[in-house]
Amino acid sequence: MLELSDEALAIVQRSFIMDIRAEAWLGDELLAAEVPVTDGTEDRDRTLSVPERITLTVPRRDRGTDWDPGADPAHPLAAFGQQIRIDYGINLGGGDFEWVNRGWFLITESEASGDTVTVTAQGLLTLIDEAKFVAPFQPASGDTLVSTARGLVEPALTVSIDGTLTDRAVPLGIEWDDDRLGALTEVLNAWPADARVTESGYLLIEPLDDTGDPVLSLTDDTGGTVVRWQGSTTRDGGFNVVVAQGEDADGNQIQGVSYDVSGTSPYRIGGPYSVLPVPYTFYSPLMTTVAQCRAGAATTLTRLRRTASRKLTVTMVPHPGLEVGDIVSVTGAGLTNTPCMIEVLSLPYSPGEMTLTVRVL
Repeated sequence: MLELSDEALAIVQRSFIMDIRAEAWLGDELLAAEVPVTDGTEDRDRTLSVPERITLTVPRRDRGTDWDPGADPAHPLAAFGQQIRIDYGINLGGGDFEWVNRGWFLITESEASGDTVTVTAQGLLTLIDEAKFVAPFQPASGDTLVSTARGLVEPALTVSIDGTLTDRAVPLGIEWDDDRLGALTEVLNAWPADARVTESGYLLIEPLDDTGDPVLSLTDDTGGTVVRWQGSTTRDGGFNVVVAQGEDADGNQIQGVSYDVSGTSPYRIGGPYSVLPVPYTFYSPLMTTVAQCRAGAATTLTRLRRTASRKLTVTMVPHPGLEVGDIVSVTGAGLTNTPCMIEVLSLPYSPGEMTLTVRVL
């Protein structure tokens, strides 16, 4: 969860006055310190390759400024490399606001219609997704997982590596033809690791972890901020075993297997979901030992649970400190103090209700 003061945390437990502050940048140049946002939404979904997307509504003219980008490539709202930084304000009283940085977003489209301009922006991984290889990318001799990840991403994004991850050499002969973001995903799966763009705009590579203490309690009881609950389930992606295949130094195929053996998992192997294995198989030449394959299989099984699990949609008073990946404690919809992880988030940039999709852990 993003950092909020105790005073702000107390205020967001009920209805409050909010504001949005948006800056437009092109490289290191600040183009507009106050983009007049009248409405908007921030959506985040961890199952997408680029999880973040925002839409903004801006008046076409405001205080003498024309916010229609037209054909001007240097306009603050043009889609020629301009980025928007969003801060969400919480009114502490007396006109004082506490500002929460929600992150940086790359403008992908701006369109004027009538008296307003609609701006669409996406997360900064868009820069990696768009940048297909002009020629096949091959790690050099001596490259490691860290140096390969940096080579795929920098200088578009600065990479930060969690100190608990173990680096290792990349085998010779690996080559990716066109998909830069797909290559990064393969590196992360083989490590195994996860990656996210932080609110400061750099790419943090860290262990994939579904454990931790809840950052917030959600309830529809007295004093709670939840308006309603809605549940959903699906068999799509409901694998109960992952087979990770690699290749050792002698060219022999190796593999590691991870089974869903959790006693509380509805997908557990041998349980009522299916008495037979339902496997998900993937291959990466970056895994050169059985231990690496087993680790990759276990992490992939955890990642697959983001799409296939018991889920609840929560409608609540907005909380600008929440992020996807946060663990919350849920009381309601048949659960009592049950840890759940936020997988999808929609935060309004005007007075309204926030929605979360949480996965029961």
